[in-house]
Amino acid sequence: MERRSFLRGAVVGGTAAAFGYTLMQGAAYAAPAQLGPSPYGALGAADANGILLPSGFTSRVIARSGQTVSGTSYTWHNAPDGGACFADGSGWIYVSNSEINPGGGASAVKFNSSGTVTDAYRILSNTRQNCAGGATPWNTWLSCEEVSLGYVYETNPWGGTSTRRDAMGKFKHEAAAADPVRNVIYLTEDEGNGCFYRFIPNTWGNLASGTLQVLKAGTGTSGSFTWGTVPDPDGSPTVTRDQVSGAKRFNGGEGCHYAGDTVWFTTKGDNRVWQINLLNSTYELAYDDSLVNPGPAPLTGVDNITGSSSGDLFVAEDGGNMEICIITPDDIVAPFLRISGQSSSEITGPAFSPNGQRLYFSSQRGTSGSGSGGITYEVTGPFRS
Repeated sequence: MERRSFLRGAVVGGTAAAFGYTLMQGAAYAAPAQLGPSPYGALGAADANGILLPSGFTSRVIARSGQTVSGTSYTWHNAPDGGACFADGSGWIYVSNSEINPGGGASAVKFNSSGTVTDAYRILSNTRQNCAGGATPWNTWLSCEEVSLGYVYETNPWGGTSTRRDAMGKFKHEAAAADPVRNVIYLTEDEGNGCFYRFIPNTWGNLASGTLQVLKAGTGTSGSFTWGTVPDPDGSPTVTRDQVSGAKRFNGGEGCHYAGDTVWFTTKGDNRVWQINLLNSTYELAYDDSLVNPGPAPLTGVDNITGSSSGDLFVAEDGGNMEICIITPDDIVAPFLRISGQSSSEITGPAFSPNGQRLYFSSQRGTSGSGSGGITYEVTGPFRS
């Protein structure tokens, strides 16, 4: 199969930075990413925080569950999960979900222009098992409940009112990604026979009302697709994913990222990264651990996903050997970092600062093996741009 080259972009500061890509010719689809050398080089020895990084990169701990965030009076939440960064004048804010039930919600850490923590605070409370989510172009955070008949909550990274967005459907929500070209929000579902959705607001920028649709396609790993409208998004009496005939099933939807007329999402049940090509309404595999040749596959336990302005995708592992792996625009997959000594945890919430030079993420359970041991990190270095 012929490979095509394309650029991917990141949602930075809640605004989509779109990058074009070259469409495949004819009916040929690209081969999924294959093992190769990382553009950042090999991982070095573990640093003082137990992080293995390429040369030129350093890490620091930003927060620990149950402990006061340094420089503030705020106690960081348990089980940190999905996250995103938002521009805040010359500084920025990192928001992070809390995947506990009950009591989930989300918190935020504020940084000044030099990266110093200046504040931390709660932005969402009294929800259930908030796993991933996504940023909107109007600078709000969509926090998703990973429970049966769960909701999406629209939250303010600066604090204040949070609003439950019922029109976005009741199902086991995982992640969200905004598409400012088509004015829709894509949504993943963490079920073994889950679906991939899009929400079309009646008014872009207002998620109070709109239409929920589900992707329809065949059973293969590539092909064309259409959208079908979900007649009863509240999931009663028929569960949301079973309401549209021909809805394509995905094995445990996880992270979701949009850029350049393309949306990528991960499925943990089969260790795949899917690519939805929106210009020509086709889908294919961007990565499948069973198709890496030669093996072994570097990326297992796929989970949260984000992108950088260079077009690289960064995929966090739930399990595996606790790595964030990179998938480059020329379809090379390789480790970018590894957390040592925390094999009972998972990596969550990867997100870049607005300038693209700082990567935030968490180890959800840290070394304790429980949600109360979460650690949130920052990695700084010469990221490609």
